Amino acid sequence: MSLHRVESLARTALPEITGDLRTLVELETPSRDKELLNKGLAAVERWTHRRLGPPDLLRRHDGGPHGDMLELLYSGSPHPAAAGPGAATVLVLCHYDTVWPAGTLAEWPFRVTDDGSASGPGVFDMKCGLVQAVWALRLLRELDLPRPAVRLFLNGDEEIGSPASRPHIERLSEDAAATLVCEAAAGQEGALKTSRKGVGLFEVTVVGVEAHAGLDPYAGASAVHALAELVTRVAALGDRERGTTVNVGTVSGGTGSNVVAGRAHCRIDVRIAAPAEAARIDAALAALRPADPRVRITVTGGWNRPPMVPGPASRLLFERARSIASDLGRPVSETSVGGASDGNFVAALGRPVLDGLGAVGGGAHARHEHVLLDHIPSRTALLAGLLTAHAQ
Repeated sequence: MSLHRVESLARTALPEITGDLRTLVELETPSRDKELLNKGLAAVERWTHRRLGPPDLLRRHDGGPHGDMLELLYSGSPHPAAAGPGAATVLVLCHYDTVWPAGTLAEWPFRVTDDGSASGPGVFDMKCGLVQAVWALRLLRELDLPRPAVRLFLNGDEEIGSPASRPHIERLSEDAAATLVCEAAAGQEGALKTSRKGVGLFEVTVVGVEAHAGLDPYAGASAVHALAELVTRVAALGDRERGTTVNVGTVSGGTGSNVVAGRAHCRIDVRIAAPAEAARIDAALAALRPADPRVRITVTGGWNRPPMVPGPASRLLFERARSIASDLGRPVSETSVGGASDGNFVAALGRPVLDGLGAVGGGAHARHEHVLLDHIPSRTALLAGLLTAHAQ
């Protein structure tokens, strides 16, 4: 089978692929550092040109204060049907930004361990997925196998919710036969992600009345006390049966132990599995009222990503992936996860999308972040199989 040839070539090229992974990991690209993001994206662009040659179309989209985006189109070939009018285009989504701040690499460099894993900031989430995507296309071309037009979209603000890139992702997915997301797989067996929770990010600001805690305590209205009361009510909005979680992640307020606090603040992370839960949470947050009428409450923020709920077309896409993986001798399962990705935007529009096609490993956003190098050839072949399936 031709995909076994892809996997075999990828295994032969694994040292070179690992070298590419090192190159990308050693480009520090924190989501909130525009200068490093610009430098990193320029290097990634040069790397894609080395591996794939110049694209048929290249557009760099300005992210404003956020990371820029790179759109690369490679036409389908060698079969005329794959490149003619009306031919399928597959959108491949990757992000090059990471959660790790500048300077992390100095204390945690890229390294390959004796057990066959590679670690380093961003290696799992998701620079390995980007490397696998480029190599999947490279090996299809090298073996002269059918492939559709592939639009590779590299996002520089995914880790902060894709505020600049979302409109581009929604526009580009409109005409795509499928959107393949190279975020990391789930678990050591590499499960694909067919469902993800939606994410809401909210902030509650409480303004009270300051007073001296000893001399005139009753003249004050504590913002900290009011917020403490509200936090328990906010946390109670979680509903395990509905798949809704509510986490008050940070709390701050007050100026001193002897001052009745005039101001307090908290940040809230909400995850929902069902789209209808958004309205319930919105209504509950809008209805928050303090016990003391002198205290004022302001709720800001909103829904960062809608839930990723697979429609019929996405179900078919997973079944196709499962068949390809089985043929390769690496069966895959599906799972639902609490984290969100750019695939959420595509799914919410009812378009076919499959997520979790990237690295197998673990430790996203943690110091034990790593990828299992032995899985790279089969994951690269799986992605290549999904691409070539859309060219036939």
